[in-house]
Amino acid sequence: MDCIHLTGIRCYGYTGYLPEEQVLGQWFEVDVKLWLDLAQAAETDAIADTLDYRSVISTIQNLVKTSKFALLEKLAGAIADSILQQSDRVTQVQVIVTKPAAPIPDFGGKISIELTRGYR
Repeated sequence: MDCIHLTGIRCYGYTGYLPEEQVLGQWFEVDVKLWLDLAQAAETDAIADTLDYRSVISTIQNLVKTSKFALLEKLAGAIADSILQQSDRVTQVQVIVTKPAAPIPDFGGKISIELTRGYR
């Protein structure tokens, strides 16, 4: 199956376990991999025969900006479900949500959640 990768979608949001994370917010990075048949688009060169990336990016940005979940897992799941609901072309989606500056003492790394969901 063919794939579209959208990487480095950076947005400011309010998901986090600590109350201050849901008030002050922080930066998140989202990568998605979308499985769909791109054969027709490869032949016709028509956007109508593929997925409009702008729509997916906008959906992700809106969810990150407006959600106030405690867990990254919930945010990643909401992104996956939303993409699958909005496009009948996408048969499977992989979402990676990264918190580049998690407020954990003495930890300078990143935290990422990766999940894969198929069309239901």
